[in-house]
Amino acid sequence: MDPKGKTALITGGARIGQTVAEELAKRGCNIILVFRTSKKKAEKTLRKVKILGADGWLIQADLQKKEEIQKIVPEIERQKKNLDILINMASSYEKTPLETLKEKNWTENLETNLQSAYTLSLSASKLMKKRGQGRIINFSDWVSASGRPRYKEYLPYYVSKTGVLGLTQGLALELAPEILVNSIAPGPILAPSDITPEENREVQIATPLKRWGGSLEIAKTVLFLIETDFVTGECIRVDGGRHLY
Repeated sequence: MDPKGKTALITGGARIGQTVAEELAKRGCNIILVFRTSKKKAEKTLRKVKILGADGWLIQADLQKKEEIQKIVPEIERQKKNLDILINMASSYEKTPLETLKEKNWTENLETNLQSAYTLSLSASKLMKKRGQGRIINFSDWVSASGRPRYKEYLPYYVSKTGVLGLTQGLALELAPEILVNSIAPGPILAPSDITPEENREVQIATPLKRWGGSLEIAKTVLFLIETDFVTGECIRVDGGRHLY
């Protein structure tokens, strides 16, 4: 699929999502950004999208609430907009030691990381089917894609992101041949703002390519999964070889 003239819906548009939106806009793809509370960041991304010559819109929704997710695609239809690409980037990532793990932690991870992608994909796919084609790109994690947890104290996150892999494969089968469904499993892409020099060195030592990837590497992978016409049900790890150790 050529992204030019198409419309992409992106959830979780901060940081990496901003780069993805900009790279799509450079190729003539219109952007719809879904945000919950980061309105200023979403507006900043939208301004850049429009400077690049693409059109764009904002939709505010809490992806932990099913009723709000279900309003997103009808709102797109109400505005008489098309929808060709869905990029489920919204994610909840929080350390939760087993000893203090509460039902709320479990629910928030499952709803934000998995349930929102499921609900929005089903809704968006109906609109895509009418147009005869579409692309859905989900976001998992390099740890889940590697098939083992590796790190303690991230149980709800790990389970939810592993679920995304199953969701991707299942939807790829159900929605073929019109809609291609794939996932991306990022590794060390952007260093956290609070990372210590020692922690930074540890990440680089454990990554065969010896560096953080940068958000553009994610955008490149998104573009590939949009432009390909014969890849579906796949998960691509963008982790600099981190999973090899």
